[in-house]
Amino acid sequence: MNIILFGPPGAGKGTQADKIAKNFKLHKISTGELLRKEIKNNTTIGSKIKSKIDKGFFVPDDVINDLILKILLDKNLRNRLIFDGYPRNLIQAKNLDLCLKDIKQKISLVINLNVEKKLIIKRILGRQTCGNCGLIFNEYFNPSTAQNHSCNPKFLVKRSDDNEETIAKRLETYLNKTLPILEFYKKQNLLHEVDGMHEIDQIFEKIRGIIASLET
Repeated sequence: MNIILFGPPGAGKGTQADKIAKNFKLHKISTGELLRKEIKNNTTIGSKIKSKIDKGFFVPDDVINDLILKILLDKNLRNRLIFDGYPRNLIQAKNLDLCLKDIKQKISLVINLNVEKKLIIKRILGRQTCGNCGLIFNEYFNPSTAQNHSCNPKFLVKRSDDNEETIAKRLETYLNKTLPILEFYKKQNLLHEVDGMHEIDQIFEKIRGIIASLET
């Protein structure tokens, strides 16, 4: 199956996508990770991407679509994908549908995490990523400890765009450009709403029930 995990910045998509991928043997596609890889490798496109992200804007659709297409064409990942952070607008959603149709695949379901603005801001401000192993933590809700993280704490870093001004811009962009996707998938009877205000494991149990119901 192919799944889209949807929700505003800071809704916990990355955390839930990791748990879904592990439990259902899916391959997680995070556009954020794909873009950061380009930035880390200091490519020409990476420089353009960094400039957009640092200002709180989304990366152009054609750049995102090209990165996604490479993943879709990998035969080893056929019908085993969970999309985290894509699509982010209606153009990308329609492009994804067309690409999947061309290779005789489809989206099985879309999960939307609903989270209040105050909690989103706190989640993002507390977010930390280990530059060594890639694990994501939160100093308020899921701090790195000796029990859950074996790397040196010096590897924990915050993204340069995780500040209140940029967060506000990203939420505004989300409301203006991304929410219409909900209606797009709702019309296809693919949309499932999930309360993202609960604890991580509680949210996952709800999601797991939705996915399991499709497998029966």
